[in-house]
Amino acid sequence: MNEMSAVKKRLSISSAATLLIGSSILGQFLGIFRTRLVNANFSAFGPHSTDAYFAAFNIPDFFFFTLAAGALGVAFMPVLADRLAKGDRKGMWELSTSLMNLLAIVMVFVGVVILIFARPLVHDIVAPAMSPAQLNTTVTIMRLLAFNPLLFTVSGVLTGTQQALGKWFFYALSPLFYNACIIISIFVFRHNIGIVGLGIGALTGALLQLAVVCCGLFRTKFYWSPKIMWRNSEFRTILKQLPPRSMDQGMDQMESIVETHFARNLGSGYISFYNNAYTLSTAPTLLIGTAISTAAFPHLNNRLSQGRPDLFRRDFLRILRVMIWLAMPVTIICFFTRGYLARMIFAQNAPEISLLFGFLSVAIFAGTLYTLLSRWFYAHKDTKTPLFVSIFTITFDIILVSILAKPGAYGATGLAITQSIVALTEVIILGAIMLYRDRKLFDLDFLSGFIRIIAVTGFSVLAGIIMVTFYPLGLHDRGFFTLGGKLFLIAGVVMLVHIGMSALFGLDEVKPVFSLIRKIIRKPLRVV
Repeated sequence: MNEMSAVKKRLSISSAATLLIGSSILGQFLGIFRTRLVNANFSAFGPHSTDAYFAAFNIPDFFFFTLAAGALGVAFMPVLADRLAKGDRKGMWELSTSLMNLLAIVMVFVGVVILIFARPLVHDIVAPAMSPAQLNTTVTIMRLLAFNPLLFTVSGVLTGTQQALGKWFFYALSPLFYNACIIISIFVFRHNIGIVGLGIGALTGALLQLAVVCCGLFRTKFYWSPKIMWRNSEFRTILKQLPPRSMDQGMDQMESIVETHFARNLGSGYISFYNNAYTLSTAPTLLIGTAISTAAFPHLNNRLSQGRPDLFRRDFLRILRVMIWLAMPVTIICFFTRGYLARMIFAQNAPEISLLFGFLSVAIFAGTLYTLLSRWFYAHKDTKTPLFVSIFTITFDIILVSILAKPGAYGATGLAITQSIVALTEVIILGAIMLYRDRKLFDLDFLSGFIRIIAVTGFSVLAGIIMVTFYPLGLHDRGFFTLGGKLFLIAGVVMLVHIGMSALFGLDEVKPVFSLIRKIIRKPLRVV
């Protein structure tokens, strides 16, 4: 690859990451706004509580992530990258549609299973202690969501192929419609069928999301064949890689089901409290980790397809350092502003959510790093190692949560403590395995940068402590401007200290920030 091609590649990653971060910001805003509206319009207690809403998603999400999500990107994108490297776009689409056909058949069967067995799935697995009225509400919502895994699967295969082609716009845009439909359903159904209407909104959103994804097929030379290429060696490679990755994803959803189960055993409302806090904690991970790692993944695949493991290692470490540098101050801000965020976003039950969110802070940092570390293995076409690590961590999670999340122990906070401990453990284990396989991976340059980032983080923590001391959360603080003003001041000072100290310590990660500032300052001075 010549120098010009390399520059174009770097620019494409930067542009894709910018687009995905921008759409993630909007998507997270819509997601949090949706959650806020759900909590503001429906109670956490009673037969039509938000507990029913949150619990209803567990089983459809479990089947989607376990059976299909592993294929939607990391399991088949390396194979697509090999096809594209050979200039065989038709063959790429044949592989994609063959996979889509197979998974669609599986998901139709899953939808029928959910429709028929929704009641025992909720009663015996997800939330056994629900009242009859709550159980009926949860079952009704779950049945409305029964075929969402099918819709998400088709969307996922199509967007995964579009990513391999370098087309990011519709991938970034489509999830926004899903959130928007649920938000609209809140206002349409809150005074008639109530929280059950959110299931209708979620179904409508999934259909609209698929329609938007299909718009992205324009000019991709989309080719669909009503076949499943069982004899194709590359398709068999995808199928071989799919089960470990899918089971790995399924482990995460199993963890969610376990947490929902234990939260329900603590009493009414705790499913909602924990899910709200968890939603807040995943926002930074999706914004930083998922956006950057998703944008970088096709490029990392291409490095290995070109037979350049040295460039793969260099690019991977560069991206990992950027993620660590960004995740550190964001985690600090989330911890120190947890009360401000919870009270501003959730008018009801803010103290409970704030407490849980604080204990999930470590999970924010670990989860962000996991999004890239796991892709190191997937780029090497190794889906088994993350699976084995996930099996260990879910076992560890079940043992730990059964000890900590008891009414006589830490109660609901035990759920959050467990999540943080397990997430950090998983990242440490994956990092150790990576270093064992590639002794040159974490070189002196990376370690030097990492140590300097840790040193900078110490100053950021100090800035957070000082700002919270000067601008504490008052008992009677209410409203967007009061809470938002304090939150903005605390976050702004922490970020400024982080950026300033990063420049003082000579970190490369801060250079693009100053380049952007110089462009903004100089632009008005130019004479056209």
